[in-house]
Amino acid sequence: MERESDCLFCKMAHGEFAVDKLHQDALVFAIADIAPRAPVHVLIIPRNHIASARQLDASEHGPLLGHMVSVANKLAGDFDIDERGYRLAFNVGEEGGQTIYHLHMHLLGGRPLAAEG
Repeated sequence: MERESDCLFCKMAHGEFAVDKLHQDALVFAIADIAPRAPVHVLIIPRNHIASARQLDASEHGPLLGHMVSVANKLAGDFDIDERGYRLAFNVGEEGGQTIYHLHMHLLGGRPLAAEG
């Protein structure tokens, strides 16, 4: 499993930094965002270190991305926002709002969300 020794999410993935996991399996884990921007704000994080969505390749990472969306859809159901609607988002790079350079997808919902951009 690829990892970076100083990466917070890698430490979480390997149990070196304790965190309550809302979901975990062989490929990903999910945690509540520590600074939520909506009543439901969950991060879906691959266990393998990928610095950013810029490094993604369809042939190599397509199954992982599909799995991340499936986990997000399941969690949306768990939080009872699946029918109401929710947002899935990746922040990419400094101007895109990325603060931790380990790929992660945001699941946001629980209130009406304004258009972004």
